[in-house]
Amino acid sequence: MAYEYVIYEKKEHIAYVTINRPEVMNALHPPSHEELWGVWNDFQGDSEMWVAIVTGAGDRAFSAGNDLKYSAAQPGGRASQPDPLGGFGGITGRFDCHKPIIAAVNGYALGGGFEITLACDIIVAAEHARFGLPEATVGLMAGSGGIDRLPRQLPLKVAMGMILTGRHITAQEAYRLGLVNEVVSLKDLMPCVQGWAQDIMRCSPLSIRASKEGAMKGLGLPLEAAMNNSYRLNQMVLRSEDGIEGPKAFAEKRAPRWKGR
Repeated sequence: MAYEYVIYEKKEHIAYVTINRPEVMNALHPPSHEELWGVWNDFQGDSEMWVAIVTGAGDRAFSAGNDLKYSAAQPGGRASQPDPLGGFGGITGRFDCHKPIIAAVNGYALGGGFEITLACDIIVAAEHARFGLPEATVGLMAGSGGIDRLPRQLPLKVAMGMILTGRHITAQEAYRLGLVNEVVSLKDLMPCVQGWAQDIMRCSPLSIRASKEGAMKGLGLPLEAAMNNSYRLNQMVLRSEDGIEGPKAFAEKRAPRWKGR
């Protein structure tokens, strides 16, 4: 499928998703949401894709969030536009994708752009990246996960300070607070992210998905309930070919040959 607002590439079990509207700092409008919904559907359904990397085109912005100029030009403004399938960028409301997703933040990640990164599993940021939820400053609310995920990923007072003022934080501050995994120069951003992806792919893809499912679903449970819960993907791992291959490769002192089944 041809995309106008997204660059979608597949290389060696890695899906590369690039928001491609650099002229508006990769802000998203309904047609781009629809394309991203299709991209994430494809990634989730393709058994050969084990990890996704999402970034923005250019070096100014990952995504500046909602395309407010587009919204303002529509009859009825933002309120007249339907909520995008799967949430902002087709991903913030998608809770059934257990494959790992890495955000390569190459500039501003604001509003919905920040919400996309919050929905990812790992965040690597360029040194000039900035994060923020400015929705309240333009009469909106960060309702695509921002007001829900940020207080779960930062200390409450820090998160509320950002939500209630619209203030930005730098990549370095995000790293200090534990929101970002690594901060690197722009030229090193994609090599660093690819290194994270390669480290993930040295593990069993089924084990990775089972681990993500267990970690995410267990977050809302008391510890004892989470540890005693039965997770569907873990049961699949125990019966899988990879579940046999891992111990066999260890015993034979060789690298495992994962099949993802």
